[in-house]
Amino acid sequence: MTVTLLNRGTSTTRPPIEGAESLVGDAGDPASIRDAVGTLEFDVVANFRAFTPDQVEADLELFAGRTGQYLFISSASAYQKPVAHLPIVESTPLRNPFWQYSRDKIACEDVLVRAYRESGFPMTIVRPSHTYDPTLIPLEGGWTTLARIRDSRPVIVHGDGTSLWTLTHARDFARAFVGLFGNPHALGAPVHITSDEALPWNLIATLLADALGVEPRIVHVPSDAIAREMPDLGPGLVGDKAHSVIFDNSRVKGLVPGWVATTPFAVGAREIVEWYLADPARQTVDAGRDGAFDALAQRFG
Repeated sequence: MTVTLLNRGTSTTRPPIEGAESLVGDAGDPASIRDAVGTLEFDVVANFRAFTPDQVEADLELFAGRTGQYLFISSASAYQKPVAHLPIVESTPLRNPFWQYSRDKIACEDVLVRAYRESGFPMTIVRPSHTYDPTLIPLEGGWTTLARIRDSRPVIVHGDGTSLWTLTHARDFARAFVGLFGNPHALGAPVHITSDEALPWNLIATLLADALGVEPRIVHVPSDAIAREMPDLGPGLVGDKAHSVIFDNSRVKGLVPGWVATTPFAVGAREIVEWYLADPARQTVDAGRDGAFDALAQRFG
């Protein structure tokens, strides 16, 4: 494949992809995207950075007649919360009253569905759940939380820690995602890509602790209490992570024969820990977040 990567070119943790052509543009500025793309045409356009309907509408205007397929990265958080039935399938209703991010993704999907129905715009909607790589710690707080585990300090886990969560390694997602490229059976419809492994949050914390070689000191705190103490975490927690999610991956396995996620989080946790421990510059503790965790641990521990 000939790959063209379009982003702002400012990342310090993700170097340019060897062999890919690089274009520089800002997803929040449609004019810069138009200037970067120019008159180029593509077999496949994949947009990971569209969060509002106006951004998708700008892409429709730019790429109509210039791509054989447009893949929009939506979010599994768009599925109804609370979830009425498990496992989640692509036809599960979309409704999230708790998180504006999810509602905006639903509105983006609505724009694409209408374009497909009215003009045949060749779109595919992809709904990932929690996709991670070695740089991304799934527990709230990032390295601040990992440092607390390492130092045998209380680590906050929402609820009673038994709700189920699905973590998908980026390399597993990538293999399924690339399998959708140019796939005529994927046009006009949604498909989620997730692991088949569903883990309770207590075990997620424990696997990270195992990778650090320690026992975690878990303190359970109601999700609403965490949201009050740290309002920036509230929508994503109450609107997504607090709910059990199990996904039926029959559709993606039918579209990409032979695909299955092969990286259990026990392996992914070790990769995360190794990545952070390899460079002290990555080990930044947020003092404000750390203090909020202390306050919750004292109140509920």
